[in-house]
Amino acid sequence: QVQLVESGGGSVQAGGSLRLSCAASGFPYSGYCMGWFRQVPGKEREGVAIINSDSSTRYADSVKGRFTISKDNAKNTLYLQMNSLKPEDTAMYHCAVRWHGDCFFNSFYNIWGQGTQVTVSS
Repeated sequence: QVQLVESGGGSVQAGGSLRLSCAASGFPYSGYCMGWFRQVPGKEREGVAIINSDSSTRYADSVKGRFTISKDNAKNTLYLQMNSLKPEDTAMYHCAVRWHGDCFFNSFYNIWGQGTQVTVSS
């Protein structure tokens, strides 16, 4: 069974750091790409960071220079290192996988995780 499980969220003060993890299992394909997205209740989901199968990355302008996406293929885990956190980063963060082709923020993603909450206080 294909599954994505996020962890690492929590509450932190502005300027702090968190590292989110997304543990993947049951992937039937190689060459996939993955991304991190976030959503605040009442607002549209926002793409945060993407990593393609060639390890190229893409970031939302709002997180460039502060967030880093990476993956450990041996551990089947995707990460999001978040530094210099701001209150506006508060959201539910989800990881997602796209089986074929490169990832863009508006691409169709095949599987989504349940999410992990990040709360940043001022």
